Amino acid sequence: MNSSVPIARRSKSLSSSLGFGEKLFSSGSERRFATAVEDGLEKVEVGLLADMGFSDRLADVTTRYLLEAGGKRVRPTLTLLTAQLGNGVTDDVLTGARAIELIHLASLYHDDVMDDAVMRRGVPSAQTVWGNSVAILTGDLLFARASQLVAGLGEEAIRLQADTFARLCLGQLHETVGPDIAEDPIDHYIQVLADKTGSLIATAAEIGVMFSEAPAELRPSVVEFGEKIGVAFQLVDDVIDLSPTAEITGKLAGTDLRAGVVTLPLLYLRRLATSDADAAALLARIELDIDPENPASDAEFAEAVEELRRHEVTRQTIEEAHRWSREAVAALDPLPEGPVKKALTRFAETVVERSN
Repeated sequence: MNSSVPIARRSKSLSSSLGFGEKLFSSGSERRFATAVEDGLEKVEVGLLADMGFSDRLADVTTRYLLEAGGKRVRPTLTLLTAQLGNGVTDDVLTGARAIELIHLASLYHDDVMDDAVMRRGVPSAQTVWGNSVAILTGDLLFARASQLVAGLGEEAIRLQADTFARLCLGQLHETVGPDIAEDPIDHYIQVLADKTGSLIATAAEIGVMFSEAPAELRPSVVEFGEKIGVAFQLVDDVIDLSPTAEITGKLAGTDLRAGVVTLPLLYLRRLATSDADAAALLARIELDIDPENPASDAEFAEAVEELRRHEVTRQTIEEAHRWSREAVAALDPLPEGPVKKALTRFAETVVERSN
């Protein structure tokens, strides 16, 4: 194995990528399945490092920055998983998996600039280190390299990538400008999540089916699974943002709220505040800190965040995440019984368990 692969990345297993225990795969055939995916992940990792070679000293450093900072490689793992429905981890499957992860990484560089994020994956965000222009151009380079990879997979893959990229951009645009005056803010927010997160996860799952020559009739099922589990994933992140243990990720509790990033607990609170005085008072305390002209103290804001974490609107958010997860699992009904269906089902369950 290429010695340039970081030790922490070489030890990444299927179970740790998707968050479930090793005991999920107990039979010999299931263990062989898991080994095939894990071997594919190592090949993806080696390939990603090679993909980020631009023969430019600065570009080589900046593009690898977030890759080497960590990440679970959930998207390429899903590609390799669904490929087991067909001929397994082919060269085209590996190329598609790498392209998907490059798109995801590129979006992180851009998102952090737009959100003015200070930390990402436990390290200073790229624009904190090099400035906004370098961070944006780094994201552009990664998008370009992903496009080069996809171009070698044919017209259908190119069209799928273009459609997915359009949804990513539309999701970011709609998040930035907010809902129209006649649009329900919660419906708007869920659609943003489906576009910004669900679409790429859905494409990751679809590529595995496409390039392993798995039965074409399975594609709608894995696409629906990917989009719905992406929404559930982000809703759980909304709850985790309120957690007093969020500093493990390099972010303090309430980081998104303080940055003015909309989350579902806040939207639920705003809706409740129209008829509930206590909710209105809590909302006012939170929005006082969001207002740059009149910020609250750190202690006051932390107290408000903790109150929101214990509020019924956060419980409602968890329930909504569970609903999306259940619908994702239901979408898998047409898949044959076996380790792929078993792994995807457990992954959907694990996603929402993160909030407990």
